[in-house]
Amino acid sequence: MTWTLWVPGGLCLILTVALGLVLKQIYNLQVGLPDHKRQAGGSLKFPEGWEKLDELLSILLNLQEYGMSHAGEVSRGDFAKTVLDISCKLMKCTRGSVMLWDGASACLKIVASQNRFSEKSQKLFLKPGEGVAGKAFASGQAIYVANPESDPRYIQTSPEDAEPFISIPLLVKSKPVGVLNLHATGGTESFTGYQAKFLNILAGEAAVMLHNQDLLDNLQTFYLEMVQTLARAVDSKDAYTKGHLERARNKARRLAAEFKLPDQMTRHIEYAALLHDIGKVGIDQSILLKPGKLTPEEYEVMKRHPIIGHQILAPVKYLGPVAHMVLYHHEWYNGRGYPEGLKGEEIPVGARMVAVIDAWDAMRSDRPYRKALTHESAAAELRRCAGTQFDPKIVEAFLRIESEGGNIPPQETKPS
Repeated sequence: MTWTLWVPGGLCLILTVALGLVLKQIYNLQVGLPDHKRQAGGSLKFPEGWEKLDELLSILLNLQEYGMSHAGEVSRGDFAKTVLDISCKLMKCTRGSVMLWDGASACLKIVASQNRFSEKSQKLFLKPGEGVAGKAFASGQAIYVANPESDPRYIQTSPEDAEPFISIPLLVKSKPVGVLNLHATGGTESFTGYQAKFLNILAGEAAVMLHNQDLLDNLQTFYLEMVQTLARAVDSKDAYTKGHLERARNKARRLAAEFKLPDQMTRHIEYAALLHDIGKVGIDQSILLKPGKLTPEEYEVMKRHPIIGHQILAPVKYLGPVAHMVLYHHEWYNGRGYPEGLKGEEIPVGARMVAVIDAWDAMRSDRPYRKALTHESAAAELRRCAGTQFDPKIVEAFLRIESEGGNIPPQETKPS
């Protein structure tokens, strides 16, 4: 994780710990309370808000841990849903929503909703200053509406909208990134002063986490552009593989989707498909473009390209998993590959996928020494090598995707 993500998270942690220390002092101060402030049995009778403060502290710590540990693994919508769930739990609400700013359409959009939200309300888009949520977003101030039916600022989307309502802006350094909306439902009290303050604290933490996620998304976009630039440099060095890497990336995305792999792993496999031959930049052009069969000595030189590729990528921390896939994409399922002779599930699943994709594209492309194989011949060759060179489950899943008629018999496709 880069410093751009850890610094805001670290500041939030410091603030949360400070809040905990304040809470502890508050509790300590209560020791001197007179008897009439104590409950039966000698326990202390705390003001109502302090119990809620303890609960808020726990929620903030859990939210921060969730945001930091799942960075890059969950969508903004999923994280917003988590924020909404814990906000409803804190306030004992059963209805609410999170709206985030969409720069492309220049409006607020609902990305997470809780219970009894009509289809109409879920499609609600607001410009800054429009409706209560839009006004909270534009002003950077929370807005409480005690009676939505009689408030002209409120945009009513269903008859249920008679409940007291609050909009809390999600702010990062005074800049709004969205709005948290909650309805006082199911006998919930109207939002009192201390409740609004707690919601503002919670909204601030959530806004920082969402901002961190945006930073990570931007960083990943930068990495993708860098990877594509490197891949084009590799692609241009070999006239016979022109376009091979982009085709490999597209096939990798489809294959990862077939196995329902997590988004982050899918992204790494895409990168590995783009960069699996990057180590060839360190191989002499006379060997790369030799029209005939390589000599044993030349073959040994060629076998170094996964190692060279790993050496190029490994220093980039974010590309660490990609570097391992590149290193092992010439390993064989039966352990007779290179560079380390890994076997079966010892080989990273991404490397096993890239191996199948790379072999398919090589067979389906013209080479100086032969013409491209037909779809049927290439499929037969993959099946012949399944269990020896390739993971059989990945071979069948890949061919099922490639088959236009979809007539490949279905098999279990979940790799270990």
